[in-house]
Amino acid sequence: MDSQSPATLFALAVQSLLNSEPEVIHALQHIPRRLFVPFFKAAFMGGHKNIITRMVKIWPFTCLHMGTLNVQEPQHELLKAMVESLPVFPNQNSDFRSCELRVLDLRKDDGCKTVCSESNDKSVTCFHACAYSEHSILKRESRCNVVNSESEGQSSRQPMELLVDICLNGTLGEDEFLSFLLSKAKESLGFLHLCCRDLQIYKLCNCKSTLSCLDLQCVKELSFNQASLSEVTKILSQVVQLDKLSLSKITCKSLNGIICGNFTTQLRRMDHLKELNLSFCLTDHLENILSVLPSGLDFLSLNSCRLSHNDFKFLSQCPQVNHLKQLNLSNNRIFSEDCESLHTLLQKVSGTLQHLAIDYCLLTDATLPVLISSISHCSHLRLLRFGCNPITMPMLKRVMQHLTCLMELKYVVYSLPVHCYGIWDFLGRLDPQKFAEVKAEISMMLQVAQRNDMKWITYFEEI
Repeated sequence: MDSQSPATLFALAVQSLLNSEPEVIHALQHIPRRLFVPFFKAAFMGGHKNIITRMVKIWPFTCLHMGTLNVQEPQHELLKAMVESLPVFPNQNSDFRSCELRVLDLRKDDGCKTVCSESNDKSVTCFHACAYSEHSILKRESRCNVVNSESEGQSSRQPMELLVDICLNGTLGEDEFLSFLLSKAKESLGFLHLCCRDLQIYKLCNCKSTLSCLDLQCVKELSFNQASLSEVTKILSQVVQLDKLSLSKITCKSLNGIICGNFTTQLRRMDHLKELNLSFCLTDHLENILSVLPSGLDFLSLNSCRLSHNDFKFLSQCPQVNHLKQLNLSNNRIFSEDCESLHTLLQKVSGTLQHLAIDYCLLTDATLPVLISSISHCSHLRLLRFGCNPITMPMLKRVMQHLTCLMELKYVVYSLPVHCYGIWDFLGRLDPQKFAEVKAEISMMLQVAQRNDMKWITYFEEI
């Protein structure tokens, strides 16, 4: 019997049990704790709603995380059933097997196990429990340890936490699910804390009433698409600690006025910010924003920010970006006078940079060599994007010769040479035969360089 047989036999046994739903529901009272997690995963992926409902009611661990489970449209009803089954009231669960569940995490997180490691501490042991909101179970327990003024009926109830990521994009499915979650939290009379970690807001003007129902102290990742800078600032003032901030299509009459000053005042509070994504006009104002941030940024995206020469110059001197792992400068025109500043910046981050994007920057044969020279020293680079720039085939070959020495670089999105397009229009009509010839030559050069582990694709192939 090979090493895979025990796992296969167990999986077959689980599937056989799941086909007998009434018997399984009755047997759940007697299943050992160590079998709950694999049994739950199989039941969830198989869409066994009644079994999942019962398992949540008698869950024998402090927490339950979706983690790596793939939640598609058919599983949305299962998520609702899980939330509905949360035993927030003592008389809701009359089973002799008590429920230990305190934290239900509906977020997708590939680095999160179904349950956290347990300790001997009687308090909440989930590593992902909310740490900032005044309504979190950790702070509620802390207050209860100081004074317990609740009635006897209330003291038998333990607070619970529901961790979610929310996207306010106006779609019917998202709106209905969020309404359901808010209703469940309201019915719990304060004993179920709805904790949103990743909040994405599309058209802020359309979802202000919904935002008023959310506890923004929990938010760790915040994204805005289509909002005014004053509205963004108001929301930021309610956030306690951010790891990631994304701002796209933000409007402001002037970046020199009081509104921008209030915005940077809020940014100054973001001591733990690691990722910043900006995609709106910042011409000659990049310094106002970056200079107030902490010096430990890992990811910076300035896509379509209309950066000026002064902005590039400041970027090369900015201490906040000295240890970047990812940098996106796409859709900003890079002139020859800007290349020296970028050369300096890339030299500073050569020991940490892993991802670099300079798509649609109108780089040419005259400007690209300066950048490629510095890029070739980024020893930890894994992904490089320089697609849709008007360069020639000789320059593309030169770029490849510089990059094949980077052993950690596995993915390159490159620019098709200008001769592959119509004579009058760069990025216009593509000649299929010339495209195929370039691909064949790239493939041959990779074989000669013995870099079959590298994948070179164009923007068109990626789409």
